[in-house]
Amino acid sequence: MDISSEGLRALRQIAESGSFTAAAARLGYTQSAISRQAAALERSAGTVLFERRPDGVRLTPAGLVLLRHACTILDSVAAAERDLSGTAPRSELVRLGMFLSAGAVLLPAALGRLAQASPEVAVETTEGTTPRLIRALRAGSIDLAVLTSRPPHRPSDGESPRLHMETIEDTELVVAAPAAGVFAGRTSVHVDELADAAWIATASSGSEPLLGVWPGLPGRPHIVHSARDWLTKLRLVAGGFGVTTVPSRMSSVLPSGVTLLHVEGAPREIRRVLVARFPGRPTPAITAVTRAITSHA
Repeated sequence: MDISSEGLRALRQIAESGSFTAAAARLGYTQSAISRQAAALERSAGTVLFERRPDGVRLTPAGLVLLRHACTILDSVAAAERDLSGTAPRSELVRLGMFLSAGAVLLPAALGRLAQASPEVAVETTEGTTPRLIRALRAGSIDLAVLTSRPPHRPSDGESPRLHMETIEDTELVVAAPAAGVFAGRTSVHVDELADAAWIATASSGSEPLLGVWPGLPGRPHIVHSARDWLTKLRLVAGGFGVTTVPSRMSSVLPSGVTLLHVEGAPREIRRVLVARFPGRPTPAITAVTRAITSHA
């Protein structure tokens, strides 16, 4: 089997991004160049590695096998380059991914506990939606991921081997609304009152979920602003420009002018927060970071 390191990097980026187009953008290639890399990988492997789907690209079982080896090879090459250049890190690095609201509440406290208990461990963080983080975890781009799931809390993906999951907490989804105006002094809202609300959401694409709109909303939501950054969304709410959904755990970091409303007339929306890693025996550094995250309660 004759496979270059460039081909292995292309494989990992395709697995992480879920599309040839996104992988090409990250690597600075054209889409046609990535497609040629993918075809060359399949010829060399003698089997189909990629499943082309309407919503993107997924690795076949053979592709996942090759991906696991690619991660080991690429990580070893990167370590060798650091050793040769004299830039090997003095601390143990853990690459941590987290969903969009986890950084506001969970991360600062977890990093504080980690610094006290294991100062030799360094953490590098990245942010993304749960589907994107799962792809990054399987692609070997991150070591650990803080994810969120909805009931009935099935496995986060259907790939094998199944990821190791540990529950951090269950939290209720609520609506963040301007403290002044029609919601002044209120602690709850009926779901029917939200039908005509102006929503501040995070745009979705492909398999990515729409965030910021009540899941059981009757009718089509009226989205007036789209933003990924939580501070932007909550500042827009405080200014009276719309409402958005947030996990109740964010009550401690709300800006002034924002109130949280429990939704009545609809089933409670519970979100489970989990920490995930690839199965197998974790390194002491990954164990230390996991412990710092899960011991928040």
